[in-house]
Amino acid sequence: MSHLEENVIIKSDEEKIRDFQYKLYQKAKQEPNYRFYILYDKIHMKRFLKEAYKRCKANDGSCGVDGVTFEKIESTGVEEFLEKLGKTLKEKSYRPQAVKRVMIPKANGKMRPLGIPTIADRVVQMSCKMVIEPIFEADFESSSYGFRPKKSAEQAIRAIQSELKSGKTEVYDADLSAYFDTIPHDKLMKLVGKRISDLDVLHLIKMWLKAPVKDDEDKGCGRKNKVGTPQGGVISPLLANIYLNLLDKVIVNKIKGYEIFRKLKISIVRYADDFVLLGKEIPKEAIEKLNEILGKMGLSLNEEKSQQVTVEEESFDFLGFTFRYERCKYVKGRKFLRVIPSKKSLKKLDDNYGEVLRKGRVLNGELLSQRINRTTIGWLNYFTIEGITTTWGAKSKMRYMLFDKLQRYFKKKSQRKCKLYHKGAFSELEKYYGLINPIAYRKTLVKA
Repeated sequence: MSHLEENVIIKSDEEKIRDFQYKLYQKAKQEPNYRFYILYDKIHMKRFLKEAYKRCKANDGSCGVDGVTFEKIESTGVEEFLEKLGKTLKEKSYRPQAVKRVMIPKANGKMRPLGIPTIADRVVQMSCKMVIEPIFEADFESSSYGFRPKKSAEQAIRAIQSELKSGKTEVYDADLSAYFDTIPHDKLMKLVGKRISDLDVLHLIKMWLKAPVKDDEDKGCGRKNKVGTPQGGVISPLLANIYLNLLDKVIVNKIKGYEIFRKLKISIVRYADDFVLLGKEIPKEAIEKLNEILGKMGLSLNEEKSQQVTVEEESFDFLGFTFRYERCKYVKGRKFLRVIPSKKSLKKLDDNYGEVLRKGRVLNGELLSQRINRTTIGWLNYFTIEGITTTWGAKSKMRYMLFDKLQRYFKKKSQRKCKLYHKGAFSELEKYYGLINPIAYRKTLVKA
């Protein structure tokens, strides 16, 4: 092997894509008014489609209206599937299929519509997302944390805690009415068009936005979609962030006519369509300006769920956490900020434990413990934020939940009360089958 050959670095498809994304990001960051015009050819490139399929497969999910699953694709050949998909894109004969609508229960008992594209459409959307996301990432404000690379709910919670401690204890907890279902297509496409001039890419996005929605009651091709972007689509979170980035820029004073937010030093922390405004004071005029910009965007606040609070007097919930001030036991008249898992989050956990036990009736002690542990670890890892959250109270409630549910579970398991019921199911599973005791659990912190 020659010296030249020894120094040749062979990059994987993922690394090549990452390099391409970095170049796009740098170009977009350096030239805020630049419009990108040659992007479509990357979307149907084999390496992009291959990586897109890999990411979609990792996300799993059910099939779309065509009934094609990942198992079916892999039984006939992934290479053949991607080659055929790439050919339709290259020849510009690709047309998305209808989006399958399913209803999922919300915490308040109502139902939320979820749109599920076919796997083929999800792969193309993922490929497109990988190409265009770096461009818009260069434009997004730092106050946005939802569905973005290297951003998280934990960072949003830390940002809120920091703003509250700085004295911004007046909070407007906003809730948008059916945001994903009401985004105006024409206004969204204007914002996308400010950065992308490639007509083929714009046409792709338009087709996804206008794809008909089909559910069990529909006959034929389904209902046409005139507004909104379906929750469940791979590209939907990015498009939702592109549109609400306009709101972020208003609050941080990058759009003329809304100086009131700068004068009052009002901040925004946003996670997808959930956001809070924080300030030392948030007068009625500021809320009127907020409603004004949202009205121009074709959006509206849910007045029933939106609320303004003074956190030193009453609490508010955000992303499953409750923020509240409590009296200090040791210093009279002093209060301190406490961030804890909300009651709704604990109720949802209780329901999740019930679902695990319902589906695990035929499992032995070890497998059942593993299923329960996955729920426990995922929940505690999300709600444990070092130096921010307090979880000891929630851990105690978790242990009681498990103790109670396991006792009743093994009592009902057979007509004769089983051995685990008599000995104490929680203790036996913990001692012999590795069930995690929430009180003793400690999150493993990964150092950067």
